[in-house]
Amino acid sequence: MRFAFLQEPPFCFTDASGKLGGCDAKLAEKIGQMVELADFSPIETEFAELLPGVAKGRWDMTTGLFISDERRKLVDFTRPIWALPDGLMVAKGDPLGLAGYRSLARNPSAILAVISDQIQHQTALQNGVPPGRIKTFATQAEAAEAVAQGAVQAYASVAMAHRGYITREPDARLDVVDVPASEKQPAAGAFALAKNNAALRQKVDRCLDELLGSSWHRDMMSQYGFSDDDIDRLLWAGR
Repeated sequence: MRFAFLQEPPFCFTDASGKLGGCDAKLAEKIGQMVELADFSPIETEFAELLPGVAKGRWDMTTGLFISDERRKLVDFTRPIWALPDGLMVAKGDPLGLAGYRSLARNPSAILAVISDQIQHQTALQNGVPPGRIKTFATQAEAAEAVAQGAVQAYASVAMAHRGYITREPDARLDVVDVPASEKQPAAGAFALAKNNAALRQKVDRCLDELLGSSWHRDMMSQYGFSDDDIDRLLWAGR
């Protein structure tokens, strides 16, 4: 299995030795073992390349992505592997007192960072953030650095991704503001596969049916900061 990933803890990341970790990576690797694939080959890429790459056969499966109707036109998704809320990465202490997208929209001096093609861009627009105050970046690290340097006042992504980054960069002096459910409900994410690969999707889904919520899954997810409530939210959403 050729598995495309991003440097985005706690979902996927490489350590100093180059070893791949993260909850999405470990889940994908476990699935590869269960279906007895000969090899598990991680391939690092940037967000904008994930879906085009799987659609064109450059890799077999991607790290977890939010499911949307627009993305379904290009790829197929497995059953959801997490359901998570958005968050804003801000400077330590949240100096502007931001409480979500709408409070940022009301502050004319606040610039918002997003990753190119991520769903949070549209969510910000839907919550009133003017297009001219949204700046796009290619990677999590670039957007986080922009917040740390004061080039932007917030960075929108999955709250858990922000916390994963801050855990690995404790000197960055950054905080996370949880986006309220009134602005964005927790959304489901799943592995993405090519549309012509139904056999692999069915195998992966059978493995996920067995793994999600199991003691192995809960223990693995806890190592990356996920609680039982996070997992139960996923299981409830899948009913």
